[in-house]
Amino acid sequence: MSRRREFEIAFVGLKPGVHNYNYTIDDRFFEAYQQQDFTNCHANIKLALDKKSSFMLLKFEIGGQLEVACDRCNSRLPLELWDEFNITVKMVEEPELMNEKEDDPDVYYISRSESHLDVANWIYEFINLSIPMQKVCLYESMDGPFCNPSAKEMLHKMETGDERKETKDNPIWKGLEKFKDLE
Repeated sequence: MSRRREFEIAFVGLKPGVHNYNYTIDDRFFEAYQQQDFTNCHANIKLALDKKSSFMLLKFEIGGQLEVACDRCNSRLPLELWDEFNITVKMVEEPELMNEKEDDPDVYYISRSESHLDVANWIYEFINLSIPMQKVCLYESMDGPFCNPSAKEMLHKMETGDERKETKDNPIWKGLEKFKDLE
């Protein structure tokens, strides 16, 4: 079976009701897409497809872990993935037109003549949405097991020394000191 075809679900022959699918995702899955901001992905996707007469409800449960670069110290930081996403797939006569008009990103339209549903793009999107926007080691102490000690030292030097010098030596603030105690 082709690597991409394993993400196609032949829903025409399925009886109405809930059908469960499990996918194991690793770095090979992302080769078809552009370069990612993470490596060593080991994700487990549980998909519950609830088939109705004219639509399907898909519930994706994302789990696993991957490695990202810390935004603060640039060390490799392992992140746990956990999230849930729901998609409603409706079968209509003109899916392209309906998809353009639809405002809700959780509703997707397919043609009534379709027999397969490709979930690979949704899996790609949901794994990326499961990664937090800010990826950092422990913020307060920066002493986590993955934190780069030289980056920590550099940040502390920048934090303590440069701010005080800049405020005292900056000529912009020179004339404002006389207004400090006025009320």
